[in-house]
Amino acid sequence: MGNPNAPIKLVEYGARSCPTCGAFAREAFKPLTDNYVSTGKVSFEFRDFLVHGAPDVALTLLGQCGGTAPFFPILEQMYQNQNAFLDKLQTMPPAMQQSLANLAPTAVATKLAEHMGAIDFVKQRGIPEAKARACLADQKQLEIMAKPTENAMQSGTVTGTPTFLLNGKKMENVLSWSEMEKALKAAGA
Repeated sequence: MGNPNAPIKLVEYGARSCPTCGAFAREAFKPLTDNYVSTGKVSFEFRDFLVHGAPDVALTLLGQCGGTAPFFPILEQMYQNQNAFLDKLQTMPPAMQQSLANLAPTAVATKLAEHMGAIDFVKQRGIPEAKARACLADQKQLEIMAKPTENAMQSGTVTGTPTFLLNGKKMENVLSWSEMEKALKAAGA
């Protein structure tokens, strides 16, 4: 998001079902985009990091389903709605949980997306149900989507979410907007 040639590059490795990522996004998205990205000083890249398993897979497949234009709006809205998704996961009956054990990852993602209401969520944001279901069933996309997580884990750069890189350097203990804004200002934003 933003000017690809911006002097300050911020990368976030985040998980769509990570409560800390959600809290950060709800606090930081608007000031980050309004005060830094829109000015051309900062570019922001979000990389899905599938650390929380199947719920992240389901939400990420749907979040990436619309392509580049709706990516950030859907991401922000998923974080706004995150508690509702997670609350629905908590209500999953044990029998349903057990039934997922023998399914392929894409089938698990579809069942979880249905249970969380995530298919209806993206339908309300312009992604037709047939397309959403096709995205959830796309094994090749799942493999592509998992690569950044694998690469980051193998390199040791990312061990949890959220993890932020500022101009390629890992930021330690940045979990709030006030800490992030201090770092951006220190970098010249």
